[in-house]
Amino acid sequence: MNPLQARTIPPLPDKPQKKKRKATKLIWLLFVLFIVLLGVLFFRSPISKISQVRWIGEHFVTKADLTETSGLRPGEPFFGTSSKAVAERIQAKYPFVKSVQVNKQFPGSVEVHIHEYAAVAYELTADGMMQACLENGSVVKLDERLKTVLEKPMLTQWDGQQEMKSKLSKELANIPKGLLADISEIRFYPSSSYPDRIKLYTRSGFEVVTSVAFLHDKIAYLSGVVETQEPGRITMLKADSYIPYSSLPASEEEVEPGSEVEDAADAGTDSQEANDSGTENQMEPDAEKNSQDE
Repeated sequence: MNPLQARTIPPLPDKPQKKKRKATKLIWLLFVLFIVLLGVLFFRSPISKISQVRWIGEHFVTKADLTETSGLRPGEPFFGTSSKAVAERIQAKYPFVKSVQVNKQFPGSVEVHIHEYAAVAYELTADGMMQACLENGSVVKLDERLKTVLEKPMLTQWDGQQEMKSKLSKELANIPKGLLADISEIRFYPSSSYPDRIKLYTRSGFEVVTSVAFLHDKIAYLSGVVETQEPGRITMLKADSYIPYSSLPASEEEVEPGSEVEDAADAGTDSQEANDSGTENQMEPDAEKNSQDE
């Protein structure tokens, strides 16, 4: 065998294939540059900006203040701030805001839902400002620029009773809306026996004496009397009683809190109210029996 024939000649380098790889890299580079260029053009164009911001659900703060706090205003970058960051800014500055929901609709539209703690009562402060007592026990001064319908009770004579007022607000949050709207005024009316005693006045004409501690358990009784009886005086303490105004002595005068007569009367309040309640509850069956005999 010829030794020359056993030799193999190595293949030459595939130069066209190397040129093909360089062309592929160039194409990818151009594609990346094109994407970057599109990104720059997009973020510099009006389509990437906020065009409209809608605020929904705010009652205790103005839209202008919310805009300043959140940074959401027309012309700002649409993707510049996350929804979570906007919610944290608003809640950090306004503790009466329970939650914030931000809905972004491309292009340019942002809708923000503000969920506040509900107001359960209002109070006129010493400096003449109106403030709202909220369901979580906190208070917030109302902005004079806001138009607020005061459909909740007004608190009077509560100076220096912030802790007691906070407890009352939490109790009022559990009262049915219809009954709460009927209460026009809640006065702090303490006595030696009941330091948390209060007096309520309703728009339907009732005068109610109870306490913050008893309010949760007694509210069903109050609702029943207001809906079925004529206006009168209701007592809801350890015992319940109801006396229509037509049955009250004409010469009877209201005893102001803190007087010696009131404190002495409180010692026998429970037994007297129980007797009154029993007497009044017996009056209606007797009247029905007489009408049947006739």
